[in-house]
Amino acid sequence: MGAADAVPGVSGGTIAFITGIYEELIHSIRRFDLKALNVLFKKGLVAAWKQVNGTFLLVLVAGIALSIILLAKTVLFLLDEYPVLLWSFFFGLILASTWSVARHVAGWCANRMSVFVLGAVLAYLLTSMSPSSVPDSALMVFFAGMIAICAMILPGISGSFILLLLGMYTTILTAIKEFDFAVIALFAAGAASGLLAFSRVLSWAFNHYRSMTLALLSGFLLGSLNKVWPWKYTLSYTINSKGHQVPLVEQNVTPTAFTDLTGEPSQLVLAILLMLFGLAVVLLIDRLPSRG
Repeated sequence: MGAADAVPGVSGGTIAFITGIYEELIHSIRRFDLKALNVLFKKGLVAAWKQVNGTFLLVLVAGIALSIILLAKTVLFLLDEYPVLLWSFFFGLILASTWSVARHVAGWCANRMSVFVLGAVLAYLLTSMSPSSVPDSALMVFFAGMIAICAMILPGISGSFILLLLGMYTTILTAIKEFDFAVIALFAAGAASGLLAFSRVLSWAFNHYRSMTLALLSGFLLGSLNKVWPWKYTLSYTINSKGHQVPLVEQNVTPTAFTDLTGEPSQLVLAILLMLFGLAVVLLIDRLPSRG
């Protein structure tokens, strides 16, 4: 999840769904409420820890942190040096994930199909938007934290991509790089508020409308394939926090058009093999015993 969230276009929520921990994650975050606080004061720390499923969350957060430390740089290197191959692998992952989530819908009907299409269209439109520029006010930093964290736990929608759309990606990365604790604290406060609030919405949706929610989320995954299409032509660039030129607005093209426009090889055969590998990874994980 940590490595995926480092890439503007791949959601950590997608990885959580692939590995079968998504619902446990949402319900665990949901448990941080007044009841947990009451358990803490009346029964002590151990009981409160069990109430919020603390061991699960601690192991997960540790894994994300370790991934960011060890893998994120590698993923970003591959994104810079071998973008077509990396996006091909992610494309296969998310395509198979769409099927993996959709197959858990208990009976497809007109309403669930409509919700699936709605999710796909919303994700497609969102991933087609061009980044905007907004003032770096304290309120905007807080708001960006709220929106980005919600996207990070939604399969198919990348939190880092949302930051790009809001024009806050460079601001937040710069704050982290320069240890600007005021900006980091505001962003973290917004993220915590958004996570606690949105996890309740998702937990309620799973408890009351599980199949409709799964149909919507599988639609999000399908629509997000627009963002991870391997062959892209860059229309404009921006400068990141390290002073490097990075793509800002990109257009999906065919493998042949990619070669014609960029002069780079399409690597079609290897790309297809990596897509199939991504598909195989998800299908293999999907066959493993479910948690709980």
